Amino acid sequence: MENITDVCSKLSFALKQFIVGQDMVIDQLLVALLADGHVLLEGVPGTAKTLLVKTLAKLTGSDFGRIQLTPDMLPSDILGTSIYDLNSKTFSIKRGPVFTSLLLADEINRTAPKTQSALLEAMEERQITLDGQSEKLPELFMVIATQNPVEFEGTYPLPEAQLDRFMLKILIGYPQPEAEHQMLVNWQNGTYLPTAAATAPVVSVAQLLACRQQLKQLRVDDSLFRYLMQLVQKSRTLTELQLGASPRAALAWLAAAKAHAAMEGRDFVTPDNIKFVAQPVLRHRFILTPESELEGINTDQVINRLLGLVQVPR
Repeated sequence: MENITDVCSKLSFALKQFIVGQDMVIDQLLVALLADGHVLLEGVPGTAKTLLVKTLAKLTGSDFGRIQLTPDMLPSDILGTSIYDLNSKTFSIKRGPVFTSLLLADEINRTAPKTQSALLEAMEERQITLDGQSEKLPELFMVIATQNPVEFEGTYPLPEAQLDRFMLKILIGYPQPEAEHQMLVNWQNGTYLPTAAATAPVVSVAQLLACRQQLKQLRVDDSLFRYLMQLVQKSRTLTELQLGASPRAALAWLAAAKAHAAMEGRDFVTPDNIKFVAQPVLRHRFILTPESELEGINTDQVINRLLGLVQVPR
């Protein structure tokens, strides 16, 4: 797993030069990138969500597309449409911004469900359908959607079917005082300027795709399959939840755990890898009961309790 560790170390180090005090967020984002998953990035305004995604695109040398989602957007604004050419008297496909490698869907909960659903096929099947014809998306395709957790006026909550297609939900909060001080110093020194200009890639798309292939070689002991299965099935019986983990959640959980193990330089998965990615994998998939919400319980607390209910294999 040396190649994967080297690639992730380079990316992590470079990202931390621009995004200060968000080490956990960066690690989780790289897990999703390595595991071929999509990310829902949630945080209050001004916490560098957009900057993080733009910088990642530059550091990987990947094609970058951005959609600023609003209530009046249509699915064709994302996918593209057919245009009639008067000269040739034929229809041609005008591709939308979804045809890219790294897609930033900014403020995804601000657009209507009809438009949100335009991303479903792209996220799950890596293709889109225009006028009955399927169009393949790039081999490296990742959606990073952002949303603001404190502003609800004029927003449309994502349905469970769409939330389940995100491998991870990553929470990005305020930095610690020391990190915020360093951020001010960096801004004063002009450290942020290269992200708006021409930050040189530190890894290539080909390297990332090779790392994904290498990830398939990781060993997973049968006891860990059973451990993961027990966690998933137990989540469906918890009294705090209306809805537990889906089969897709189990697959995403395993893929994320493998990616984290490889980032740590191992060729096998441990229970600690499963625990490390538990919260970002499950927090957007669990639906609390009304009683739990009234008691002030949140999904991260339920996940921690779930991990304590299943015996860890030795």
